[in-house]
Amino acid sequence: MQAAVRKRQSNAPRSSTNPSQPESKPKGSSMKRPQFHFDLWFYLTVQNWILDFGRPIVMIILPLEWFPLNKPSAGDYFHMAYNVITPFLLLKLIERSPRALPRSAVYLSIITLVMGASIHLVGDSINHRLLLSGYQLHLSVRENPIIKDLKPATLIDSFELLYFYDEQLGHLMWYIPFFIILFLYFTGCFTHVKEEKTMPLSGWLLLGPSALYYWYLVTEGQIFQLFLLTFLAMVATVIHQRHKGSVPDANGLFLFASFSVTMFLVAVWVAWLWSDPVLRKKYPGHLYVPEPWSYYTLHVKDSH
Repeated sequence: MQAAVRKRQSNAPRSSTNPSQPESKPKGSSMKRPQFHFDLWFYLTVQNWILDFGRPIVMIILPLEWFPLNKPSAGDYFHMAYNVITPFLLLKLIERSPRALPRSAVYLSIITLVMGASIHLVGDSINHRLLLSGYQLHLSVRENPIIKDLKPATLIDSFELLYFYDEQLGHLMWYIPFFIILFLYFTGCFTHVKEEKTMPLSGWLLLGPSALYYWYLVTEGQIFQLFLLTFLAMVATVIHQRHKGSVPDANGLFLFASFSVTMFLVAVWVAWLWSDPVLRKKYPGHLYVPEPWSYYTLHVKDSH
């Protein structure tokens, strides 16, 4: 009799209230509802303007006596803060992605970004001291008056190596992972919910400052090719997702609109300086995108 009771109990269906086996939810019900991340976009925009764009400005404004040439400048401390705050904010942005993103790609991108930005920190710090000694940004390394007559001549090679680490390797290791992270985040910013495809007023208010900073980043960093590839990849993603019935959510719209306005600003900048003979000489080739600070040293600095 007891054996029959045990047999019936073993064959009875298990209760769905068992805490070790939670009831399964319909597919898609665990997706996070897209919300506009105004706080993160605001923090990113403000710290980009202050710590990146403002870095060379604060070095010009503050008295040289406060920061001797053999010590870090105020701009160097700004750069150090940027190297810590920016990766942190990007990681927080990735955490809020509606879709799970590949962790290995995110971690490797963050590590490479910090390394590239740190390389740039050292090169940019020395470059600022050269500016105080008469270095001209609109000229190449060998054409600069304070460098072309150095003896022995092999010292010029060392300054060209410094330029390579600062303006080429440092920028690539800094900006390639930066745009990879933004693109990975963008791929998760799509939804089937139609009412979520509008951007709130706070997003429109941030759009101008955000796009203007990216214009500075693309032109001063000399990364137009990288930016163009990222933007085209975003356009292709939007087209592909539309065929699947998905549209960008508020965060995806903000990022896509920021990059679109940036493309327009870069086109206006290039058209304005298209016929400048000095800048044309420094930036040869079909993709002619002069740096704002080169324009400053050539046309603005000496006029005051």
